[in-house]
Amino acid sequence: MNHTRRSFLAATAGAGFAAQNRKPNVLFIGVDDWRDWVGCLGTHPLVKTPNLDRLAARGLLFTNAHCAAPVCNASRTALMTGMNPATTGVYANSQWWRPAWPDVVTLPGWFKQNGYHVAGGGKMFHHEPGFNDPGAWHEYFYWNDRIKKDGWGGGYQSPTMDVQPPVIPVAGANDHRKNFDFAPVDRPDADFPDYKVATWASDFLRRAQEKPFFLGAGMFRPHISWYVPRKYFDLYPLDKIELPKTIENDLDDIPAAALKLKQVVIPQEHRAIVKKGKWKLAIQAYLAAITFSDAMVGRVLDALDAGPNKNNTIVMLWSDHGYHLGEKEAWHKFTLWEESTRVPLIVHAPGLTKPGTRSSRPAGLIDLYPTLLDLCGLPKNPRLDGQSLSPLLNKPHLAWERPALTTASAGDHTLRDDRWRYIRYADGSEELYDHRSDPKEWRNLAAQPEHRAEKQRLARWLPKSDHPGVPQKPAYRFDPATHSWTRSGR
Repeated sequence: MNHTRRSFLAATAGAGFAAQNRKPNVLFIGVDDWRDWVGCLGTHPLVKTPNLDRLAARGLLFTNAHCAAPVCNASRTALMTGMNPATTGVYANSQWWRPAWPDVVTLPGWFKQNGYHVAGGGKMFHHEPGFNDPGAWHEYFYWNDRIKKDGWGGGYQSPTMDVQPPVIPVAGANDHRKNFDFAPVDRPDADFPDYKVATWASDFLRRAQEKPFFLGAGMFRPHISWYVPRKYFDLYPLDKIELPKTIENDLDDIPAAALKLKQVVIPQEHRAIVKKGKWKLAIQAYLAAITFSDAMVGRVLDALDAGPNKNNTIVMLWSDHGYHLGEKEAWHKFTLWEESTRVPLIVHAPGLTKPGTRSSRPAGLIDLYPTLLDLCGLPKNPRLDGQSLSPLLNKPHLAWERPALTTASAGDHTLRDDRWRYIRYADGSEELYDHRSDPKEWRNLAAQPEHRAEKQRLARWLPKSDHPGVPQKPAYRFDPATHSWTRSGR
């Protein structure tokens, strides 16, 4: 038994791990497109997230947590493989990761190989066909049987499998993206896929399990489209909505490379949304979707508390990346700025984390894989790029040198430490922001010679090389029945 395992069991003996002579369980909750608007982070005056707040009150809240990539597939691939985009070459939603890395053991697969019962449901990997990892799970829940037949993915935003208004689009806010739509719907929570995922996870948690378990529960909202029950919209009256603080000419000191990142449409999208008078409506809808997702998480936490697994289950909650709602004249994710990279991250390890603690040390989602192996006393996976956050769980203010790395595409990276954000693009252009004096990242200091040392210090943590992008989907023929790929010859 290694030292980490002995220490963890010793710390949690009163909670029951040692008494049961078994490894701790893991409840791994992922939410989608949820930026740092969480009550316990104090980042939005109106946001209502009572369930994330109560989870943070039980354990450790990372106040400076960041994604590995500002887009769903690349972020989740990095989190689940423990390998950065610069290592894998997976930078976009249009790249299947498994045919490029056939021998990689993902996070749930590692737990499966090491004696755990591994169950999952909802959106854990990217939600489109071909991205989930069927061999990693003993069981996986989808709310519609057709989804597995379609390649273990899809179903969200489908009129036959998700909830939509009778006629769409409704908002008419943005012609650039079809799914950028929002509206209240007069349907109960129980009709939504996330409710069904939460019900399945809750039923699992209420039962005693013969083996230690890893349970992944993935919530889709607040991903667009923002269709949630009307009662959540009613919590945010339009006359109370505040627009994000912005400044004129914010983009004047931004390198051209920042506006050329894949899928970034700046500032055209923002100007169109403002011109159509939809800015406040969009923020209202996003807040409503956040609170709906928080309620679904709350149902899962309630079931954990009511069941036999409360005192021997580690809870880890994360979002795959952040989200812009007009800051820097940007919408959605895809950028290397704070709004895209910063995410909620909360860890509750009974007997180890202290209630209501916070850490401002830079934490990356890439670190979750090694952290869980540490906490559960499992063998290390030598391929992982991240480092375990376990030393911070009972010493949140421990010295921590390594910044959090986020990668948008080959050569386009940002590093975030306790104070600074440094961005370097593939063409060598740069941005540097001092979060002590400029938390909104309005003043790019990269050209000022007095900050050369800060840039050099942070640049040491940039990837030494960038894996070329792996083939795009058209390079393969995907068979959903066998979940396998053959090269298409293109």
